[in-house]
Amino acid sequence: MAARITVTLHELVAELDIYADAVLRERHGVSYNLFEFLATLAELGPIDITGLARCLRVTKAAVSKRVPALVADGWITTESGGGRRIVLSLTPRGADLVESAGGELETEFTDMLADPRLDPAVSPAAIDRERLNRHLATLTAIVIEKGHPA
Repeated sequence: MAARITVTLHELVAELDIYADAVLRERHGVSYNLFEFLATLAELGPIDITGLARCLRVTKAAVSKRVPALVADGWITTESGGGRRIVLSLTPRGADLVESAGGELETEFTDMLADPRLDPAVSPAAIDRERLNRHLATLTAIVIEKGHPA
């Protein structure tokens, strides 16, 4: 564990991503990168390429480059959104993956919160997943509100 919370948080997120990637590859034959793309689309879709790129924190070109292969593989569909705008939606195949794999990852991560090493003086059930999630979402919102330093 690092001495600074900023480093510890980055280490945690990186390790969770690596773990999720291994689970998804083993059980579903897909990468975490693909899952994140589809899960974000499931939360926000239908959405245009620009909006999805912003949510994924990548360039519009990065999303555009992936679209043809994802359409060909049956994960997403595209339709004209007027002008040059392209709107993306999940296919039933994509929605099924997000639902099943997302549920599995949720269970895996929730089970980690029950590990007695987190607080041996307290029952593992004392770690409230919903409360933790609310705190993390609030912290995310606070960081977004602060904006980027000049």
